[in-house]
Amino acid sequence: MHARQMKQGQALMIDHAGTSLTGTRQHNQDALLVKQPRAADVVAHKGIVACIADGVSCSDQSQKASHTAVVQFINDYYATPDSWSIRHSAGQILTALNSSLYEEGCQQNLTHNGLVTTFSAAIFKSNTAHLFHVGDTRIYRVRDGKLRLLTRDHQRTQFGQQAYLTRALGMDNRLDVDYQTVTLKPDDYFILTSDGVHDFVDETRMLDALNQESGLDLQALSEALCQQALDNGSQDNVSCLLLKVRQLPQRTLLEHQVMTLTRVIPPALEVGQSLDGYRVDEVLYAGSRSHVYRVTEVASGESRVLKAPSLQYSDDRDYLVHFANEFWVGSQINSERVMKVYPTPADSPFIYQLCEWVQGITLRQWMFDNPAPSLARVRTILSEVVKAVRVFQRADMVHRDLKPENIMLTSDGKVKIIDFGAVKVMGLEEMQAVPEPQAPLGAVNYIAPEYINGSEVTVLSDLFSIAVIAYEMLSGQLPYKARQSTHLQSARHIKWDYRPIEQFRSDIPLWVDLALHKATHPSPAQRYQALGDFILDLFTPNIRLQKEFKHKPVLQRNPQLFWKATALLAIAVALLEGVMLL
Repeated sequence: MHARQMKQGQALMIDHAGTSLTGTRQHNQDALLVKQPRAADVVAHKGIVACIADGVSCSDQSQKASHTAVVQFINDYYATPDSWSIRHSAGQILTALNSSLYEEGCQQNLTHNGLVTTFSAAIFKSNTAHLFHVGDTRIYRVRDGKLRLLTRDHQRTQFGQQAYLTRALGMDNRLDVDYQTVTLKPDDYFILTSDGVHDFVDETRMLDALNQESGLDLQALSEALCQQALDNGSQDNVSCLLLKVRQLPQRTLLEHQVMTLTRVIPPALEVGQSLDGYRVDEVLYAGSRSHVYRVTEVASGESRVLKAPSLQYSDDRDYLVHFANEFWVGSQINSERVMKVYPTPADSPFIYQLCEWVQGITLRQWMFDNPAPSLARVRTILSEVVKAVRVFQRADMVHRDLKPENIMLTSDGKVKIIDFGAVKVMGLEEMQAVPEPQAPLGAVNYIAPEYINGSEVTVLSDLFSIAVIAYEMLSGQLPYKARQSTHLQSARHIKWDYRPIEQFRSDIPLWVDLALHKATHPSPAQRYQALGDFILDLFTPNIRLQKEFKHKPVLQRNPQLFWKATALLAIAVALLEGVMLL
């Protein structure tokens, strides 16, 4: 079996090779097999599978058992639905395979002549190896020049005599399989061996062989290990499967969450201190939830923003998962309109994010500096904000937390969105392991009612936020009475009474206010159904909206005027009655 290599690209790439020698035995009762699909989508959804089996030598059926195990496991695995998890898929297959071997073995005339085999498998998917093991075959990993045994032998030695298996496929009608996951790194080696090899080549010699034979290809290395076992007196079949990780794709969200949860939050940093080669130049923010710094990468001299959670969240799993989500979302988007995020060192023990240093001001600061901007200037900025939100829309994401603090105006006049903490990724909704974040109540004045109420959010939810920001840019006020809610339940009782913008700025045309009112409607069905339609109506009067407005009762068109007139009428009636009484 010779090593194969997948085509170059942002995909999982693994080289492999294997050797299985009969040795002094009459038959080879070992079996090994690797399946590396050619189709990139199959590799992405199902991964690459490597497995090894060693039939119990006392049985005449051992060769059949081992070969059936590896062939059927791989064939059945790739036939399972893509929606199944790897653990569920392999568990179902091994349970069925064990039952089949056990039942067939029970039909043999001799009790010791069953179909029994050890079994170890590694399924490589994305940045993770999923390991399944029963018996005394083994899986090793070599990383950074160190060899580690990842499995444990299911065997027992009684009174100093020969060891016997306590677990194997086909041994019992009930099966207990060891399962674990291992994070992958480029240049990791995985070694799968039968006991004919690892009982006669200890870990030190195994590692020495790999180091001494580093100039050989994987096939030559696997042959060398098997031959060394025979030279050392192995009387068994000898089998060795070698795999080397050449390239890894981007981590999945779940993988990134798992990695984040294994790290620790760094202590609060001060100017001049360094973390993983990043020197702190300025403390941008130090709050109860996070610490944000402007840093310089010492090796390159480039400026970055480093964001780390506050230490008080060390045991808050949900918060740390959301922190991991924010990086993963940013890593999926490559646009000049969205802040770039960069991977942290793979071997770092700390939880933090590295982001693009954006030179400019937040939209909030711009609003402070421009309390009464022209309609033309506001429209220009809003058009750029919509273009940035469309980047998320094309990625099938909803931002959900657009507010002036999360929008940057760069020194060259461009718009960048800089926060992804509440982003909803539509394609990950079926992942139960992804916790749904609570509504960011600090921005309750900007987020859509459906988000607060726990209903489905769409790009129309982001439209609501954009329109609220537009209203505030023009008037310095909010279209609905401002709330400072600190509890989700209280936020859900907001009364959505729109305030015409003429109350705060009389020079804004009515047709612009009609567009703002429609875009901020509490019901998504009543809003614009496309971002572009809203922007268009800010540039050109919408005749249909104007006609609808004229046909509305005065109470709906101008409730303030209606109630003022009603109050004046009531006062007039009261005065008239008073005169008549006199």
